[in-house]
Amino acid sequence: MSIIMTLVIALKALNRNKMRTILTMLGMIIGVGAVITMVALGRGAQSTIEDQVKAAGTNMININAGNFSTGGVRQGQGNSTTLVPEDAASLREVPGVQYVAAGVNSRSQVIAGNQNWSTSINGTEVDFPLIRSWPTKYGAFFTQQDVNSAAKVAVLGTVVANTLYGEDVDPTGQIIRIRNQPFKVIGVMSSKGTGAMGNDQDDVIFAPYTTVQKKLQGITHIQNITVSATDANTAPVAAAIEQQLRLRHKLIGNDPNDFMVRTLEEMASVRTETTKTMTTLLATIAGVSLIVGGIGIMNIMLVSVTERTREIGLRLAIGARGKDVLLQFLVEAIVLSLLGGLLGIGMGYALSGAAERFLSWPTSIPPEAIAMAFGFAAVTGVFFGFYPAMKASRLDPIEALRFE
Repeated sequence: MSIIMTLVIALKALNRNKMRTILTMLGMIIGVGAVITMVALGRGAQSTIEDQVKAAGTNMININAGNFSTGGVRQGQGNSTTLVPEDAASLREVPGVQYVAAGVNSRSQVIAGNQNWSTSINGTEVDFPLIRSWPTKYGAFFTQQDVNSAAKVAVLGTVVANTLYGEDVDPTGQIIRIRNQPFKVIGVMSSKGTGAMGNDQDDVIFAPYTTVQKKLQGITHIQNITVSATDANTAPVAAAIEQQLRLRHKLIGNDPNDFMVRTLEEMASVRTETTKTMTTLLATIAGVSLIVGGIGIMNIMLVSVTERTREIGLRLAIGARGKDVLLQFLVEAIVLSLLGGLLGIGMGYALSGAAERFLSWPTSIPPEAIAMAFGFAAVTGVFFGFYPAMKASRLDPIEALRFE
């Protein structure tokens, strides 16, 4: 019997009892729909988690000036003067690097009117708020022109702004003094809170690194470079950065680095574990849903074999082979699972859209999830339909014809 004829017979058999066919497919529809919906919700949750962790800096790479030794005494990290602005500029060409900001740090007493406050002065570049996903609350961050001209402009952290000017006051346009140098306040950063190391990220003032170099410290080198990678997997980018800086600093062979490259490994590992947990959860849900749908198909197919025993016996008696009967029932099971899978995919899209619209939950359905769900539906149909089909093919024709 040809496969086309077998398919036609299977469709006619399923069409004879529409309600039972629909109820049989319902388990597969719900199973595949649940898989698609869970994957969509899970991917949306992963995307949200990744954005939050990324905002906290999991894709950041910090390059600090290295050790400086004199007379056999090591001065420790950050004392080397070999890190220069040109090093930071060269990193923009490294594959996987998204943003780069050279940095020079200082600490000073800041005066505004009759108020004063001791805080960190972070000299940086225009990419810094993009690296940290850190918008301004008032005003704006400084521009590239401010960096090029070493302009005396400052962007305050909220702690500094609140201490010097009071709560919820916009100090944009005011003048503060840092080491007797007047700086114009051009903005206030939004509140960032406590950092991973327990430091207050809002107790800071940002200024162009060129201004801190020339007007506050009188140096030409930089102390650090902050890099944002395009992906949370920062290890390959960190290795490429190290190679680039070694070439620029003419370090060969076993020469030790005069700089230090550090990634936020702890936060990256948190992201990895979160992703693994989410993936395991989704896989478990998918497996249970599809198994339930498959068991439903097997149960109904067993009932169908019992009801159609006389029909099977008649076919076997007039010359049908056991493998023909096996193929017929197997095709019926596969058709049930595939039709259920297609309807389940539609149901998954509908539920995902509803969740995004009415619950404001971000969703994302990757193409591989569709292929996986449809493939599992086919495999489930074959797996759970095989036993009923095998039972039907092994019926004795005489006993089947006597069946009441």
